[in-house]
Amino acid sequence: MLLDVPSMAPSILLISIISTTLLLMKHNSYQATLLFIKFPGDISSNFFSSVVTKNYRQVLALEFAVNEINENPKILPNVSLGFHIIESYFSQKRNYYVAMKLFSTQYRFVPNYTCDVQNNLIGVIGGLGAKTSHHLAAILDIYKFPQFTYGDFVPMLKDQSHSLPLHRLAPTETHQYKAIVQLLLHFKWIWVGLMTMNDETGELFLSYLLPILSQNNICAAFTEKIPINAFFGDFLNLQEKWNKIFADVTKSKANTIVVYGETLTMITLRGLLHEGEAEYGKSFGKVWIMVAQMDLVAVSMHKDWDIEAFHGALAFTAHSQEVPGFQNFLHKLNPHLMKGDGFIRPFWEQAFGCSFPNSHVNGDDVDTCTGEERLQNLPGPFFEMSTTGHSYSIYNAVQALANSVHAMYSSIFKSKVTVERRKLQLKNMQPWKVVYSFVSTLISFNNSAGETVHLNENGELTMGFDITNLITFPNKSFVRMKVGRMNPWAPHGKHLSIYEDTIVWPRSFNQVMPLSLCNDNCQPGYQKKKKEGEPFCCYDCAPCPKGKMSHEKDAEFCTMCPKDHYPNKEKDHCIPKLITFLSYKDPLGMSLAIFALFFSLITALVLGAFIMHHDTPIVKANNRSLSYALLISLLLCFPCALLFIGHPVKVMCLLRQVAFGMVFSVAVSSVLAKTITVVLAFMATKPGSSMRKWVGKKVANSIVLLCSLVQGIICTVWLAINPPFPDIDMNSVTEEIVLECNEGSVTMFYCVLGYMGFLAIVSFTVAFQARKLPDRFNEAKLITFSMLVFCSVWLSFFPTYLSTKGKYMVAVEIFSILASSAGLLGCIFSPKCYIILLRPELNKRDHIIKRNVH
Repeated sequence: MLLDVPSMAPSILLISIISTTLLLMKHNSYQATLLFIKFPGDISSNFFSSVVTKNYRQVLALEFAVNEINENPKILPNVSLGFHIIESYFSQKRNYYVAMKLFSTQYRFVPNYTCDVQNNLIGVIGGLGAKTSHHLAAILDIYKFPQFTYGDFVPMLKDQSHSLPLHRLAPTETHQYKAIVQLLLHFKWIWVGLMTMNDETGELFLSYLLPILSQNNICAAFTEKIPINAFFGDFLNLQEKWNKIFADVTKSKANTIVVYGETLTMITLRGLLHEGEAEYGKSFGKVWIMVAQMDLVAVSMHKDWDIEAFHGALAFTAHSQEVPGFQNFLHKLNPHLMKGDGFIRPFWEQAFGCSFPNSHVNGDDVDTCTGEERLQNLPGPFFEMSTTGHSYSIYNAVQALANSVHAMYSSIFKSKVTVERRKLQLKNMQPWKVVYSFVSTLISFNNSAGETVHLNENGELTMGFDITNLITFPNKSFVRMKVGRMNPWAPHGKHLSIYEDTIVWPRSFNQVMPLSLCNDNCQPGYQKKKKEGEPFCCYDCAPCPKGKMSHEKDAEFCTMCPKDHYPNKEKDHCIPKLITFLSYKDPLGMSLAIFALFFSLITALVLGAFIMHHDTPIVKANNRSLSYALLISLLLCFPCALLFIGHPVKVMCLLRQVAFGMVFSVAVSSVLAKTITVVLAFMATKPGSSMRKWVGKKVANSIVLLCSLVQGIICTVWLAINPPFPDIDMNSVTEEIVLECNEGSVTMFYCVLGYMGFLAIVSFTVAFQARKLPDRFNEAKLITFSMLVFCSVWLSFFPTYLSTKGKYMVAVEIFSILASSAGLLGCIFSPKCYIILLRPELNKRDHIIKRNVH
């Protein structure tokens, strides 16, 4: 909607200060003109006059934005915008001087006193530097003038800032610290260098960033502070210091350097690198990470300097977008057509190395500027054709101010008052108050680049940072490639986005992502071990202890595998454990099963031989019934071993130890009864012996039953209180999951074995005492030897059983059962079988009596 602006409606004049501030002013004349402040004629230093070559791009962005608004009938119709530019030359004193001059009469420096032609200030667009905006705020706050800035306050200065809020067209410094840390963590750069200027902002940067780095396990390999000097002549005195800084940075293991500062920092840094390259050569081989306030600028003396050291650098920049028409505006730029622009001729002369007629740049070897030179032919450090973050921020600042003023006028002209009353309001209004009120409540607007510019409740632009990659070329030009974005207002976990495949690294890394570490990574299978007296980023690598692993690089500590897994040999990943048990398919299980069946068959044959010759003297001797009981119990002992082989199930676990204990107790009890029978029989042969009444089958059977009953009671108690059950053992064998029978009560298990051992020792003792009885009763010798074998087997069983794991524990017990049973069978019955089967002539009563006579 077009505004019905009366003839006395004032125009608006936008004034800017290059490198420092941009100011919005209201001019009293109806037709505003573009006003510029030229550089003073007495400034001949190439340093200061050449800074404008880079900053002039921002002037052009400002001019383009003003022209766009003036040509747009929908914003401030019938009102023209203009601007005024002042340079501070990096001087704090000049910042205050400029701020005070804004409130003085034109062409006179009388602060707070106005007369004649006046500039009624409406708003200020602050400069890039934090200090610049801070110094201006000290004066502007007195007059309650709003300030836009495309830079930012560092946190400490922000704490000292004044009551007037800033409207920042770039994210705050705090967000930039977080962005730096996230970028370092993304590439796992934990050993980095820091470089700043040796001033207050540099100290504040280090005081804020270093704790954040430490909290995120990142160490500063070094902190270099570049000495400050404002004049080129002083640089020559710093050559020795710069060479030392360059040497220290080059020798450091840190391949990543975070450099903090502003335009002056970059100019100084280029001088430092130039001096260092002359001394040490051009193979710098570091990745620069530059903050948003910095810019790759050049002065005239830099024109022939190489920028190879910045190849592959990563830079944070305020978010930018190409503005339609801006490129065309730059292509058509001609100094002869820019009337009233006091900056374009000095800029043109410095950028193209030529001079205009009647210029202060003289010399026989200097070409004349034709005006046909093209900006696109300039090296990047002198002029970038693309819309940079700084230019885009200035463009948005102008748009924001214009929209706020437009809103101010709209409110006046929409009010239902008479024309005379409206004229009086325009005449008497204080524009800065109205603009301040509208700017403070400004939420968002759409710019011509197609983006919505949004200021949150803190006056911050919510667009975040672009991450750009600097790619340099031999002709000393460069391009910026957007390779990522850092948006603090994005959803959690999506603040940082990086397109690694598009990044070009410094040439010395052969396009391989560089590492920036104090030492090599600890490989999987190792864990960090702190080095005494070194920062926590420097560490040794220690192998993982037994049973633990680490599957990632730089593991803080090794971890245990899941219970059903175990570490591989390299200890860098977990392997599933094999499920194992003593099976019939296992060679060991198969062998033991064959032996058990073989001895069972032998026992059955022996029993059969005894039954066939049950009336012979050799069978009748020493109680035929006990011999049968012993053979039957041994016949059952060998198959008991088969209960220990195979997949453990509940029935198997319940039966195997109980069956083995009971059958073995009967066997040992039978041996004990035979031994006692031998002793009693010998004692009964003595004249008048009272032991004859104890000789007979009843005593022997009673011994067997009583001894077996005790073992039966033990087994019953075991099954009642804590019976055996199938179990899974994941800990005993590192690489296996052992399926086993848990004995339930270990105490009861050893009670069963201990009771059998007690019976065996008693039998051995009694048999040993009866070993010298007459030959007719020589079975005592056989029993003595059999018990010796039995006890030896089971005494060796305990240490062997306790020292083995998994299925081999079961195999040890099976072997002990088979060995002890075979010992009884062989020692007691093999001599008798020899006589029965091979020497039947000896199995006669006459022969036995004859042998006793001899």
